[in-house]
Amino acid sequence: MTTIAALLAEKAAERPDAPLFLLPASVQALWGAKACWSYGEVQAEVARLASAFAAAGYGPGHRVALLLENRPEHFLHWLALNSLGISAVPLNPDGSAEEFGYVLGHSGAVLAIALEARAGHVRTAAAPLGLPVIGPGEVPPPAPAAPGGQTGEEAEAALVYTSGTTGKPKGCILSNLYFLNWGRWYAAQGGAISLRPWAERLMTPLPAFHVNASGHSFMGMLTTGGAQVIVDRFHPRNWWYEAAETGATCFHYLGVMPAILLELPEGPEDRAHGMRFGLGGGVHPDHHAVFEARYGVPLLEGWAMTETGGACVLCAWEEPRVLGSRCIGNPARPGPAMEARVVDDMGADVPDGTPGELWVRAAGDDPRRGLFSGYLKNAEATAEAWAGGWFHTGDVVIRDAGGRLYFNDRKKNIIRRSGENIAAIEVEGAVASCAGVAQVAVVAMPEPLRGEEVLAVIVPKTGQDEAALAQAVFDRCATQLSYFKVPGVVVFVDSLPTTSTQKLRRADLGALAEAPLAAPRSHDLRARKQGLRARSDQ
Repeated sequence: MTTIAALLAEKAAERPDAPLFLLPASVQALWGAKACWSYGEVQAEVARLASAFAAAGYGPGHRVALLLENRPEHFLHWLALNSLGISAVPLNPDGSAEEFGYVLGHSGAVLAIALEARAGHVRTAAAPLGLPVIGPGEVPPPAPAAPGGQTGEEAEAALVYTSGTTGKPKGCILSNLYFLNWGRWYAAQGGAISLRPWAERLMTPLPAFHVNASGHSFMGMLTTGGAQVIVDRFHPRNWWYEAAETGATCFHYLGVMPAILLELPEGPEDRAHGMRFGLGGGVHPDHHAVFEARYGVPLLEGWAMTETGGACVLCAWEEPRVLGSRCIGNPARPGPAMEARVVDDMGADVPDGTPGELWVRAAGDDPRRGLFSGYLKNAEATAEAWAGGWFHTGDVVIRDAGGRLYFNDRKKNIIRRSGENIAAIEVEGAVASCAGVAQVAVVAMPEPLRGEEVLAVIVPKTGQDEAALAQAVFDRCATQLSYFKVPGVVVFVDSLPTTSTQKLRRADLGALAEAPLAAPRSHDLRARKQGLRARSDQ
């Protein structure tokens, strides 16, 4: 099997009546959609759409932008385009006209398909480019001549732009093999994460323009004959009810989701579901065991990147699991074979127990096989990412003697204070455990004497005395962390900048970090911190 569309055709021929997409009643009402799409129905609609695209002249080498939210239409159009060798460029529904303009222009898309309610910014961005914009139910206009290109597993299936937490987003070229590997990885796993053929129903609130939902979730279900339970977004109060309603057996999550679900009042719905596991990343260590005990669902922490896909993905499903440790799994796992190293800033391997950057590659003769095919129009960034024949993830991990990896932080988020390396995520965990803190981001601020100091940017819960909360945060961190990791400055804000996938946009905190004490809600705790050091030296 060499394309995503060919895999669909094979599965539809095997069991045409099996469900592929399931929608809870609330989503059906919101979108005016039906409850279920079977494999056979999806295949028939994909063939109909593909015929229309082909008749209009679309073919290999073309790219078509899609803004269809999480709806089945997103997957239907993507599969139809894939069957013709056309690459999809998914757009973030919450994007601005400026952001759309960059992606549409940079990608060279020849058509955009957008929901009418979301099409305004797309049309604004497309007009200067002379790019046609149509709705999902419209006949595609005539296409420019198809430039031609690769076919089969190495052909481009999607061009997915990174979230752009720093600078302009980069367009990741993703092949059919990239997506097929997602499904093959999922199908090969064991233990709590094992997928039963034609039996699983995976519920994900994550956006379809992101590879977690379109790659990991969808390809896992398509490969094993499962169904994707589609919701418009994460609705915590409906979560367990809709899981029971749709018969969901597993789900994907972001780290913030377990924390939000734990804030719900306890009730019979906590266990009135058939969820076998949740797969995701970033659950707060203090929430891990608590969540599993309350809801009866193991949270299996994993790791992957848009660039690595299913060729290099990790999941900590092997028993005995180490809850609350940020363990992300062992590279010596089933599925497409991968290799991994943990290295220092010079690219030398570090001893077990020592933080270092994670480098990965596919095993075998071609280290890039099945990973992203490169950054579009950015050979320099591609070469930099692959320096030395390994993909440099930018993630700092710690390897134990058994080969398991534990997530430490993004390399660029390491704060270097007086020669000590401090992981922002570790400090964030300590701050977040303090009552009164709703959200927190920890970043480096320039400090003449020590190079950098720890700055905690906090969204307080309603009704907090901020001066008292700043002191409480300091006290809490002082009991959990080495003195040098305790925040030296705290600044309170109303909200934190995030991407549409709820990733913190740390770059947007740059101006605040340059002069945090100029902020009206800042609290300088460095004198107290110096006192901690004095006590630690005694």
